[in-house]
Amino acid sequence: MLETIWFALWGLLWAVYFMLDGFDFGAGMLHPVLGKDDTDKRIIINTLGPVWDGNEVWLITAGGATFAAFPTTYAYMFSWLYTPLLLILFGLIIRGVAFEFRGKAESETWKKVWDTCIFLGSFVPALLFGVAFGNIFEGLLIDANNVYRGNLFSLLNPYGLLTGVLFVALFLTHGALWLSMKTEGDLQVRAKALVPKLWIATVVIAVLFLVMTYFVTPLFNNFFDMPAFLLVPVIAVAALLALGILFKKSSFLAFIASCLTIVMVTFTGVIGLFPNLLPSKIDPAYSLTAFNTSSSEYTLTIMTVVVVLFVPVVIAYQVWTYYVFRHSVRPEDVTDPDVEAY
Repeated sequence: MLETIWFALWGLLWAVYFMLDGFDFGAGMLHPVLGKDDTDKRIIINTLGPVWDGNEVWLITAGGATFAAFPTTYAYMFSWLYTPLLLILFGLIIRGVAFEFRGKAESETWKKVWDTCIFLGSFVPALLFGVAFGNIFEGLLIDANNVYRGNLFSLLNPYGLLTGVLFVALFLTHGALWLSMKTEGDLQVRAKALVPKLWIATVVIAVLFLVMTYFVTPLFNNFFDMPAFLLVPVIAVAALLALGILFKKSSFLAFIASCLTIVMVTFTGVIGLFPNLLPSKIDPAYSLTAFNTSSSEYTLTIMTVVVVLFVPVVIAYQVWTYYVFRHSVRPEDVTDPDVEAY
């Protein structure tokens, strides 16, 4: 029972992380597109400044939960997927450093270098997270001796790349909606004008993803066995379609729909995977599951108590942060010498 609970919590942590850091990635990728001058680019960075590092707490929590609840899976995953995970880590580090260092000198060359780092530090993790999860959905080349028979290039297969493109499209739309809420003036107009185009591209890619998922992966088997869970992908599709309608009335409501889309898309994958954490493409019997790689019942019990006590504190802190920094960022906020800004 505890294994199933922690499998669901594992999926929830990833869903919350993608929902929160997703708009960070999207805004970072749009930074060179929407930022027409230095003030625009500083506004975009400062919409993220108060929240981006807090959002990444959920990545650390998801990684920590994998380590503590499913240590065998954690060990194999960080061995088999070492290169893409290392590239993701480098991307996240470079992006954080770029936020801090970009404003330390007035040289145009200096700023262009860090602008490039912000784009790459947002694009590379978004793409590779999708590639990694796409390969997990499809199954890895795990043999009977728990040896991974693939490499970085075998991960870059059509389905893995399509999942990566889907992640990029979802996060770009999410980021454009975030900037539509958090900016004013011409920058806000450009962000709003981009949302419908990104939304159409996301819908097309999502349809291709669903079709290819049906033919390439076993994810739909769990839904055919337990039809009640079909409600999750149905909500994901409905939220994505609602996004395009709600945007004409309210950027905030469209952003909430985008959050729901990302959470439900993640849970669609998690439900389809259950009980597998790292399924084998060679033979399902070689898969690493929530039951053959979990910690002891005592460890899972202690972890459950810790989660019940401390996760509400983390959520309360983040809600307070978003409330304090709820206002949009204006040009005078980043040009006023008396205001500390990136």
